[in-house]
Amino acid sequence: MDTNIKQFPTETIDLPSMGYFYPTDNPLSSGKIEIRYMTAREEDILTSVNLVKKGLAIDMVLRSIIVSPIDYDSLLIGDKNAIMVASRILAYGSAYDVDITCPSCQNKTRESIDLSSLQHKIIDFNDLQKGVNEFEFVLPSSKTPITFKFLTSGDEKTIDGELKGLKKVGVGQTFELSTRYKHIITSVNRSRDIQTIVTFVDKNLLAGDSLALRKQLAKVQPDVDMSFEYLCKECDYSEKMSIPLTVEFFWPDAGGQK
Repeated sequence: MDTNIKQFPTETIDLPSMGYFYPTDNPLSSGKIEIRYMTAREEDILTSVNLVKKGLAIDMVLRSIIVSPIDYDSLLIGDKNAIMVASRILAYGSAYDVDITCPSCQNKTRESIDLSSLQHKIIDFNDLQKGVNEFEFVLPSSKTPITFKFLTSGDEKTIDGELKGLKKVGVGQTFELSTRYKHIITSVNRSRDIQTIVTFVDKNLLAGDSLALRKQLAKVQPDVDMSFEYLCKECDYSEKMSIPLTVEFFWPDAGGQK
């Protein structure tokens, strides 16, 4: 073994949650995580068509580059997004070139987005309980009291598995939102019975209450603000858009996919 080979360089990044919603015995409660720079090994993962099609590539890369001793499945989705952005910047720089089609005139342009300018969402932690990933909310239309949580990487894996199961039996993916709600909602009318939650989502969750819950989640859930100000050079149409995450996000030379 060559003892002269240097250890991979690492960086410590701040998490959007600031560690606020993790139990105190979870290393993520520090609000920081150490990651190492990507190598050719991670590029092999990112350019594997098989892994990309299975939806495994990003998680495999993130698991590989995280140095801190964490339970990956407990990682909140917003924190996971921050790690994804930071690792991309460390590997390939902050310039992310992507094709955008103007919603107004359909003009297609190549936009360069500066990923280093992305900020964490501003969250008011004052009314939130430290160390607890559960929140009370009364649905405005039905007046039903519920509790909900922020999804974790482990929850996402479970949801993906359930959606793939529905697709295999011919149901398709039209129930993605309701499937997610069944994992986001942790109690209904103070009942934590899983079947009660499932029945409520399937039969009693009004569209207006669904919208209100999504808005509440967007208000309190820590994350990276993945949006940018778009201005069409052809027709001057402007809009705040979500950054499209194409294959080029993690593999700028997309033509090199194998």
